[in-house]
Amino acid sequence: MFDEDGTLRRLTEMPADDRERILRLTALVGEPCDACYIEHGDAEIEQCDVGAIVYGEPMGEVLLCDAHEGDFLYWFREEGGEELAGTRELANAFQAWFDEGNRAPAGYGGLDHVEEAPDQLPAFDPHEIQGLEDDLQEMDDTEREALDVDLSDLDLDVDL
Repeated sequence: MFDEDGTLRRLTEMPADDRERILRLTALVGEPCDACYIEHGDAEIEQCDVGAIVYGEPMGEVLLCDAHEGDFLYWFREEGGEELAGTRELANAFQAWFDEGNRAPAGYGGLDHVEEAPDQLPAFDPHEIQGLEDDLQEMDDTEREALDVDLSDLDLDVDL
């Protein structure tokens, strides 16, 4: 995804899998946590935390806030969610489990996120995402189709 200078590559220069994942992540930026949304819905969407953690495959991902990550990990580890790893059904199955009122037991441990070799990661500027959207807007229909990525969730000022 990044070039030698640590700059985000143009979409056409990314491998297809990376391109699909980065475009999907741009669609998720600022979206509410799936679990919060199930609890509050559209009527109280302002009560939802913004999702900060993504599990799953593009178009089948679970977007979570810190407070609900433990619920997902419990479901994944203890309630059979692991069987759906790598599938797009993962999100629907977790959301159904959560919507039925299931939760992780009190005190269930989540993940300890560890930064390993952070100096080896490129310094990412979130404004570079706008560059990806600009790339998409500059492309004609044929070029966008050649990307072979579902762009329907992105808020672009183009006809898709």
